[in-house]
Amino acid sequence: MTAMAFDPKTLASTWNSFQRALPVRLAAIHTQADHERAVEFMNQLLDVVGDDEEHELADMLELLGQLIEDYESQHCALPDAEPAQVLHFLMEQHDLKQAHLVAELGTQSVVSEILNGRRQINARQAKTLAQRFGVSAAVFI
Repeated sequence: MTAMAFDPKTLASTWNSFQRALPVRLAAIHTQADHERAVEFMNQLLDVVGDDEEHELADMLELLGQLIEDYESQHCALPDAEPAQVLHFLMEQHDLKQAHLVAELGTQSVVSEILNGRRQINARQAKTLAQRFGVSAAVFI
């Protein structure tokens, strides 16, 4: 496959129009305020895209998640761990039991399966957990 030629002026104009249409810039995140706006936008995208990897906005969600993850790896104190381990950590920090997470995750058995690594956290659950703990949904995905 050959690379497609492009006109830098046309590309720049299109990129700038695209960026202006978004509530956040798709660029490296440098401030806490930018991070908060990016997390809010990611949560909105999660509402639309959910778990559908074929959704037309799935790539944008993935890119935004990576930008948030890059910022958080440099600025946030959450452990670098699997989502279930992060959830365990946050539960311990907030003195929570499994029963406290039924509203966010579903039944008691679903909570147990997630914490034991037998079930993945889905997009809706990640969003509600992120809101509860005040972190990015990316730490649960």
